[in-house]
Amino acid sequence: MIEIFNLTKSYGEQLLFKEASFTIMPGDRIGLVGRNGHGKSTLLRMIIGEEEIDEGRISIPKNYTIGYLRQILSFTENTVTAEASKGLPEHEKDAFWKTEKILTGLGFKEEDLSKPPGIFSGGYQMRIELAKVLVSEPNMLLLDEPTNFLDIVSIRWLEKFLREWKSELMIVSHDRNFVDSVTTHIVGIHRARMRKFEGGTAKFYSCIEQEDVVHEKRRLEDEKKRKEIEEYINRFKSQASRASTVQSSMKMLEKMEKIDKLGTISTLSFSFNSTPFSPPVVMEATDISFSYDGGIPYLFDKLDFVVARGEKICIVGPNGKGKTTLARILAGVLTQTSGKIRINPQVVMSYYEQGNTARLDNDRTIEEEVIAAHPYKNRGEARGICGAMMFPGDMALKKISVLSGGERSRVLLAKTLLIPSNLLILDEPTHHLDMESCAALFEAVKKYDGAAIVVTHDEYFLHKVATKLIVFTGERIKVFPGNYSEFLAQVGWGDGALRAAAPRLSAKTMAPESPVNKKDERRRKAELAELRRKKLGPLEEKMKKLEKEIHHLEKEETALTEELIKGSEEQNVKVITEVPKKLNALKLTVNRLYEELELVSESYEKAKKEFE
Repeated sequence: MIEIFNLTKSYGEQLLFKEASFTIMPGDRIGLVGRNGHGKSTLLRMIIGEEEIDEGRISIPKNYTIGYLRQILSFTENTVTAEASKGLPEHEKDAFWKTEKILTGLGFKEEDLSKPPGIFSGGYQMRIELAKVLVSEPNMLLLDEPTNFLDIVSIRWLEKFLREWKSELMIVSHDRNFVDSVTTHIVGIHRARMRKFEGGTAKFYSCIEQEDVVHEKRRLEDEKKRKEIEEYINRFKSQASRASTVQSSMKMLEKMEKIDKLGTISTLSFSFNSTPFSPPVVMEATDISFSYDGGIPYLFDKLDFVVARGEKICIVGPNGKGKTTLARILAGVLTQTSGKIRINPQVVMSYYEQGNTARLDNDRTIEEEVIAAHPYKNRGEARGICGAMMFPGDMALKKISVLSGGERSRVLLAKTLLIPSNLLILDEPTHHLDMESCAALFEAVKKYDGAAIVVTHDEYFLHKVATKLIVFTGERIKVFPGNYSEFLAQVGWGDGALRAAAPRLSAKTMAPESPVNKKDERRRKAELAELRRKKLGPLEEKMKKLEKEIHHLEKEETALTEELIKGSEEQNVKVITEVPKKLNALKLTVNRLYEELELVSESYEKAKKEFE
């Protein structure tokens, strides 16, 4: 058991969290969530002792081991297997089969295992480090954004591995689907507070949203009451006959606890700038192939697909198979080795290329880069766009040269959304974003009027956005003409490859050859709708009833406040002594009803998620 007690941490004037406390119990698998810059990685470093604690303490049992995925790499062994096996416990130093099993799950081929670690890309070197941590079998795993260097197949393998993990786990990830699939609890950092919830991210976000709504309602009511009392005091303070009631009102005002307005928390808030497009077909690719040297073997071969108006196509599959290359070909950065790509002349394209920060001028400010992307924007409009991309006020005057990788990516994203377009091509746009910013991006792509082609390994994004898939797997690339849920049900992922023995797959696509039984499908949908009605209906009614009751009691509270003010003016002793008691009792009831409403809302969101 690890105890976090009254933990406070700040950097200068920036307070990350204050008097934060929670306990990690045996077997807890925790998803640590919160906006970028709010202290998630800092907390992990504090747990392993690499970050100082301002106040409070972290209590860790004696001989308790913690495995932490480090970002700084240093390899000393000659082979991938030997390097990763350095993490094996002392009593299992020769259990290389365990290491190789994990390395294979993380995407290494058998022939890779005997190669030097230094020849691999940064992403695969991080996988070696992850394997080293996993084989060490610590009491607790601390993983900070492990999915950033994994592809969809490796992520699904890691999900399975972590679901079977018997000890403790704390993970930071922007991939909401991944977090929900491997954790038992959420620890959320919000407004410098840290709280632990049993359940998934939906419960956490529903709870903090409801708390903010309740806080604002109470603040407005508090503000209204204060104003009424202040008006009474100012009106009658010069009248000797009202001296006692004015004095009582002043004491009442002093005793009232002031409810401050919640501060604004920066998050992405935007929409892509679309331009009209009426033809049914945006782009058509016929028998396209590509190899870097122009010969065999091809990275991919004879790929056919059509991009229709308004479609949202996601490109998925293991790393190194050509997803980014395909995106660059479709964007016109590279040229296919063979085949044809026909683009409708009315197409206006906007392309976000992952990590290509060379397109940014280091001598410019963020504001200047935004204006350069769209010279028709004035400085005020540019500042507004900077604010939407989490560069408010004078932050927009920061030089590109001093920005972090995540900040540079947000500037690139800002430039992408500024360009009027009817075709978006986005390569891994969720990297360097937190969950809230990812959600804003999902909605922006979903609501975009034009067509979109997105390279992603984020399964939450795939479930929410994709209407068609281009799937890289093994040595093949195929088009699946349906959403991600249908893909998982009909094809799925197996050992990093599609189910090869499926005779129902046609030559060109992964669509089933036999038609779906329409009658059975309609019956299934009707049964699902009825089940949804039975499960969600009572909860909806309960919420409406509670909201109505709260509204009625708040009106009664306002009336009693007015009665108290009037009674004070008239020096009515009975009113002055009895009404405050009624107000206190009423306030307790309203608070209880708000708490009940919060619990019902959580149950509703949890039940609703089952039908998404």
